[in-house]
Amino acid sequence: MRYVDHRLLAAARDAGRRSPGVAAAARALSAGGEHAALWLAAGLAGAAADRERRTAWLRATALVGAAHVVSMGAKRVVRRPRPSDAPALVRTAGRHSFPSSHATSATAAALLYAALRPRAGRVTAPLAAAMCLSRLVVGVHYPTDVAAGALLGAATGLAGAGWARDGRAVRDA
Repeated sequence: MRYVDHRLLAAARDAGRRSPGVAAAARALSAGGEHAALWLAAGLAGAAADRERRTAWLRATALVGAAHVVSMGAKRVVRRPRPSDAPALVRTAGRHSFPSSHATSATAAALLYAALRPRAGRVTAPLAAAMCLSRLVVGVHYPTDVAAGALLGAATGLAGAGWARDGRAVRDA
C-alpha cells in the first residue's frame, strides 16, 4: 500500500508541476480550506440566507467544525509525518498528515449542506472533491490521509444529517 500511496502522490504532484493553473487552483483551495474556513463560512452564509432553516444550518456548521477538531486530534495521536520527498507548494499549519483535516471538513460540509438544501450538493460535492485532490497536488498529504479524512467527514455527515435537519439524533431516527 505504501508504494501505491507514494506513486499516486507523485502523479498528483506532477499534474501540478505541469500545469500552473492546476497548481494555482490547488493552492487556492488549500488556503480556503485551512481550519475549515471556507466550509464554516458557507454554513454561516446558509444560516444567514435561509431563515427558515437557520437552526439546521447552524447545527450543520457546528458538525463541520466538530469533524475538523476530531481530525486534528487524530493527527496528534497518529503523528504520521507529511510527505517530504519533494517540496510542498503550500505551507501547513502542522507537521502531521493523517487524516487530512481539509478532506474531513470538506466531505462533512458537502454531505451536511446537501442534506439541508439538495441544490447545495451540486456545488459542495465537486468543490469538496477538488479540495481533497488539492491536498495531493500541493504535496502535503498521501492519498491514504485524504481517504481517511474523507471517511471521517462522511461518517460525521451521515451520522449528523438528521440532527442538523430537525434536531433528532441518530438513535432517535
